[in-house]
This record gives sequence, C-alpha cells and structure tokens, in this order.
Amino acid sequence: MEKYDLIIIGTGAGGGTLLYKLKDTGKRILVLERGGFLPREKANWDSKAVFQDERYHTKEVWKTKEGKDLHPGTGYWVGGNTKVYGAAEFRLRERDFEEIQHEGGVSPAWPLSYADYEPFYTEAEKLYHVHGKMGIDPTEPFRTEDYSYPPVSHEPRIQELHDALIKDGHQPFNMPIAVKLNEADMLNSPCIRCSTCDGYPCMIHAKSDADINCVRPSLGNDNITLLINAKVERLITSADGKSVDHIEVTVKDELVKFKAAIIVVACGAINSAALLLKSANEQHPNGLANGSDQVGRNFMKHNSAAMLGISLKENPTSFQKTLACNDYYFGDKDFPYPMSHVQLLGKSDKQQVAPDAPFFTPGVLLNEMATHSVDWWFTGEDLPTPENRVEVINGQIHLDYTENNMKGFNRLIDTWKDILAKIDTKHVFIPHGIYLSKDIPLAGVAHQVGTAKFGNDPATSVLDTNCKTHEVDNLYVVDGSFFPSIGAVNPSLTIMANALRVGDHLIEKLNSW
Repeated sequence: MEKYDLIIIGTGAGGGTLLYKLKDTGKRILVLERGGFLPREKANWDSKAVFQDERYHTKEVWKTKEGKDLHPGTGYWVGGNTKVYGAAEFRLRERDFEEIQHEGGVSPAWPLSYADYEPFYTEAEKLYHVHGKMGIDPTEPFRTEDYSYPPVSHEPRIQELHDALIKDGHQPFNMPIAVKLNEADMLNSPCIRCSTCDGYPCMIHAKSDADINCVRPSLGNDNITLLINAKVERLITSADGKSVDHIEVTVKDELVKFKAAIIVVACGAINSAALLLKSANEQHPNGLANGSDQVGRNFMKHNSAAMLGISLKENPTSFQKTLACNDYYFGDKDFPYPMSHVQLLGKSDKQQVAPDAPFFTPGVLLNEMATHSVDWWFTGEDLPTPENRVEVINGQIHLDYTENNMKGFNRLIDTWKDILAKIDTKHVFIPHGIYLSKDIPLAGVAHQVGTAKFGNDPATSVLDTNCKTHEVDNLYVVDGSFFPSIGAVNPSLTIMANALRVGDHLIEKLNSW
C-alpha cells in the first residue's frame, strides 16, 4: 500500500485550486480524479453535442425523492465542472456572511466574516485571471485592490442595453469573467471572444478553469502524482474511528488502497457527501464524520432561471456574457427582502433554442429567434433546510430537494421583463433552459453547495472553520460542501478562495512535521 503525505480527491474548483496552493511544499501529494482529461475535439464547440446530447455530462443516474430517474448535469473530468462553467467569478457580498431575513425564511450567518475571505478572493482572482472593475456594482463588498485584469468590454448590442439601463436609473456593471483575454492585443490573445464559451469546454484552453490554471501547472513538480479514472469508493478509518487509515480506489476495475497522513475530499458537494455516507462503519454508523446528522443535509443549488428575450433588433453579439446587475440583490423599496441577481448568458444559437420551442417550429424560425435574442440568467438564494439532502440508498445517490424562497426570485424576473420592455424594443420572453432539464430542473446542479457545512459547534456542523471534520482528525472537505448559505451569485470564486485559505492552514500543518 503506497503512502503519501496528502491525498486530494477531486480536481475541480476546490481540489484543483488546493493542489496548486500546495504544489511547492515538497510533500508527496497524490491527486485522484474519477474522470480523465476532457478531450480537445470539434465537438467542444458543437451546440448540439454539448447541450442536446450532453456529451460532457455523466451518464450516471441518480434518483429524486419521488424515486424518479435523475440525469444530473455534471461531469467527471480533470478540472471538474469548471471545464464547462461560464467562468463568472463573483465574491459573495459582505451581508451574505451575516444572518439575513428573506421573505421565505432566514439565511444563516457564517462562522467567518467577509474580511476573513477578502485576501483569498484577491488571490483567487489573480490565479484565475479574473477581469473586472471595482466601484461600479452597488452591492460590491470592500476590496483591498482593483482587479489585476481590465473588464471585458461590451459588444455594441450589449453596450446599447447597458447605456439604456443607466439612463433608466440602474447600475449595471461589467461581469467579472475568468478568461485569458487581451483586448489590447487580440492578435496574440489566447481568448478570441467566441460564442462557444458559456457551458462549452474551451477548445483553445483560453477559459480559466481548474485544470488549465491549477492542475496542469502542478504536474511538473516531482512531488505531485495525478491518477485519472480513479474512483474513490470508501474511506477506511483506524480502529478507534478517529482518523482515516487508508482509502479504497477503483482503478481499471481493480480495487487499490492508498494511505496518507491527511485526506482531502473535494468531489463536489453531492459526491463528497455521498462518499462520507458510503464510508459508514461501526464507529461512524450514520456515515463518516456524521455524528451531527448533518452530512448530506442543507443541500443548496440556487433558484435559477434562464430566459430568452426576443426583440425586433438583431443581436450579432458573439461574446455576450459581459453584463450583470445587482440593483435588486437585497430587494427594492416595495419589497424589503433579497430578490435575485441577473447576468447575461453566453449567446445562444438555434441548437440551444430548439429544446424549448414547440416541436413543429421550423429551423428557419429557430434561427431567427436566436439571432434576435438576448439571453439572461437569474440567480436567487435558496435557503438551507435539513430536508433538502443527499442520501445513498443501495449504492445510488438520491437527491431530495424542494424549492423554497421563490417569491423574491420570481418578483425579480417579472421586474426585469418590465424593465427591458421599457428600455428596449418590445421583448417577448420564453423559458430557456441551457443548463436545466425541462422535465427535471433539479438536474441543474452546477451550483451545488452546503452538504457538510462548517461551524464551531460539532453538534450542528460537520466541519470546523479550517474545513476539517470535527470527528476525524485527518479528514478535510474542500469544495462547496462547507457553505452554510449560498447567497445569490455564482459560488465558484468562493470555493476557490476557501481552498486557498484552507491551503494556508495545511501548509502550516505540513511544515510542522
């Protein structure tokens, strides 16, 4: 049984970022990824292959609480879901770390404050080449410095909308985007501002993801070993249950065992919870580190909707994901509760529109719809509840989830429709599910968090503030599982910043040996 100093299970926003942080420690680190490297192929930029055929999503089947099959919109690749994310990198607002009263209930306070995360947000933005501009978003938390990369400019149609929103009294801003773009020298810019970014793999590796920015730069170090197509089955504890003794991994249909002084689980909030639950033993009968009965509970994924706004004006925009607005993030004068966040999606084409159109819609009309559309994404905060949970039954993941806190979210969508109808040529809106299945919206789990929340009380939380499990001394969980609440912006930057923060703790621990 081969032994390492540290094992990281998963290579996404949490695991990949942590690996990069620890790569120069000189310690022997084994990184395990259940998938392989996402292939560079023409299908990377094929809308039908990506969205209709779900070429880069797992074929694994989960179950809903009603016992129905669930085909999750997630993939197992080096880099995790960052391989196909939209690369929108937002900081949570300062108030998101505090207790907030919503119309539908209470969003709980975090055990740490925004100030604890601020330097790691800055570090993550630099690592992932995030472009932006401070001082425009009215809800923006304080920053010790501006972005290192300039904001991504709007193309003419989007600039027109931006200016109209300003004139109407709103405060839109350039979305923080993680791409390797140099608009001052497009001839040599890795990013070419194409229309196949949001939701697609980047064929030219110009999107900043955990694979390209963190994992591959780490592999040149002799102390780093990456094992792909390696699925971790169980974590096996010592006889007293106080530490992980070794892990069991399936590699090429063979069960292999590895040992390490420190084990880091970073499989994504759903699969990390499932792994802890599957690792139940005599000392941990309800699942590893689950004396609080909180493992798998408090699952959150955002209240999300994508809307296609079709106007009389053509929209020749290629790289559309450049504008966002938080004017209603914490409500408005008539609704004193948080509502939602709004941002642009990548530009859709007729292959993306087709699943939401009546089956008899002719192709030429689909094309007209796509060329005249502006694509919007709305994100609202769903609240943590113990009943929304991950379970493992007979070895299969079951995801029990009931929507909550929808009133403010739906209010923003209606408000935004009215705003666009006023400032722009008459719009018609239709539901547009780029990421979510129409039959099973729960399949859209890109923003999964909350299944092993951190806190100071072992009776009500799974992890301590360093993301070490309260009950198992050498076991950490470093992905979105730790979130006590989700806020209403994309969670990826917070996962990355937290991985860098935990990385500092682990470096100190490793250096003490």
